[in-house]
Amino acid sequence: MRIKPLLLKPLSVKKLLLVSFLLTALLPMLIVTVLTFYQARTVLREEITRDMQARATAALSEIDNMMFERLQNVVSWSRLEIMHEAAIGDIDKRLSNFLSELQVSYRGVYQALYVVNNDNIVIASSKPSEIGQPAATHAAWMQIQFANHPVLLAKLTQQRLPIASDIRDVNQQKIGTLWVLFDWKYIESILNHTRSQGSAAALLDENATEFQELAQTRDRKKITDAHDISVRSIANNLATPPIFNWHVAITQYRSVVMAPVHRMGYIFIFLLIVTAFLATVLAALLARSITKPLARLTDYANRFMRSSQGALPPVGGPVEVRALSNAFSKMMEDLSLSKENLTRAAKLAVAGEMAAAMSHEIRTPLGILRSSAQVLARETNLSTEGLEVVAFITTETERLNKLVSTLVDSARPRQPEFAMHDMVGLLEHTVAMLRMQANKKDISLELAIKDLATANALLVECDGEQITQVILNLLLNAIQVLPMGGKVVVSLSETAGQVIISVADNGGGVSEAQKEQIFDPFFTQRPGGIGLGLAVSKQIVTAHFGSLAVEKSTLADTGADFIMRLPKRQLHE
Repeated sequence: MRIKPLLLKPLSVKKLLLVSFLLTALLPMLIVTVLTFYQARTVLREEITRDMQARATAALSEIDNMMFERLQNVVSWSRLEIMHEAAIGDIDKRLSNFLSELQVSYRGVYQALYVVNNDNIVIASSKPSEIGQPAATHAAWMQIQFANHPVLLAKLTQQRLPIASDIRDVNQQKIGTLWVLFDWKYIESILNHTRSQGSAAALLDENATEFQELAQTRDRKKITDAHDISVRSIANNLATPPIFNWHVAITQYRSVVMAPVHRMGYIFIFLLIVTAFLATVLAALLARSITKPLARLTDYANRFMRSSQGALPPVGGPVEVRALSNAFSKMMEDLSLSKENLTRAAKLAVAGEMAAAMSHEIRTPLGILRSSAQVLARETNLSTEGLEVVAFITTETERLNKLVSTLVDSARPRQPEFAMHDMVGLLEHTVAMLRMQANKKDISLELAIKDLATANALLVECDGEQITQVILNLLLNAIQVLPMGGKVVVSLSETAGQVIISVADNGGGVSEAQKEQIFDPFFTQRPGGIGLGLAVSKQIVTAHFGSLAVEKSTLADTGADFIMRLPKRQLHE
């Protein structure tokens, strides 16, 4: 009597979601996964077999081409006029020299080439020691017609295939025979190229009365005896019919062939288990999160979020969902406030950068001081000490004005104006400007163009004025830190779409600790320096989508080499 009410009793949200998810998601996913695996396994196995067959056919084609070239060589050489030297016993050794040159030019393809007369005596050979000796006898294997010319192939012996073609005079009378000993290892190397993990290959001859393997790779018998997957080449797939009735067979361990299939199966099983586990866990969590955790989450949101401003939009659904929606609405409003605070902070940061404009207030009194000093300098009754003081005022005001300009440039660098410039001419001009200053300290200042192709011109899209400033900064730094008699080399090269400018010296160099700070603003170890030259140079090179780094100099063990890399074409396009 109480069973019916129990059946009609509605399920909880947690149980309802869990059961529904398992029935509507996991069961179809399981079916689809199994069907997909079997289909993928079939396709993958066919693809692997097709790949093996394609490798076998490609190997057969390469072997056939190799043999075609050998037969063509033998037939064409036997018809050459120089072969008629066989009629007179090659008394001037022209034919022997010719055979030796052929062997060398083919780089080991032929172990030997020799010509025998009708009495089977070697009259010419690539090996002079064999001349005049009886020729070795070779058991005939097969005779074929190649280019309307009979060619004899002897049986394979000691990894070489003897091939012979008759030499005939103008009356078509046989005056000798040309023999070439083809190195069979070249055929085996073709088979080795077809091998992969757990596979072996063999060249099969079906012309023989008994089945014969002409060549095979390592472990061929072991893999074949295991009765694993084996495929053969398809002669019909070749562009031209093969010369011989040969086939290439590739055999591979079934475990190796099916390894991708097994791995795929394991992956499918693992993904299915993981998916089922995660789906069950997520379904349980989601179901439970709609009941008891709703109240806790709402309480948490109400306690930590700010009070809402304005009426909330009406939200339907259960009470817990409406409460959760209200709490998250309040959280979104709070996030909006946070966003406004971040915007104000960003504006304050911009205002901080505008403080650099205050340098204008410094230039004004500096201008007044300089003008006043110039007026005082024109006074006729000014003492010697007074003139010296006026000169000090003028010099220091100019130095302060340059310092202010440097500070402004570092705070608000000018955006580069890109145009095509000749880097060779730019470097020559820059080096020329500092030549006199270097000569005062007896410093050798050299310009080296590493790539001869760029000796005339090397066009780069850049701001010529800014790049000149960078090179001047690097050269001035080098000249100022070098002792008397130092050396500076400016080099220019091009590689992979980049232009590389190097300023190397043989001075004291830069330590590893200094390399980390050398491009930081206001970092300097030179007396009287302010540490902005390299920082500004770094900004300029970065604005050109390049890089500036310091490395160990190639001129001396302790020198420094500042290397600037610039793209020939800028990314802004």
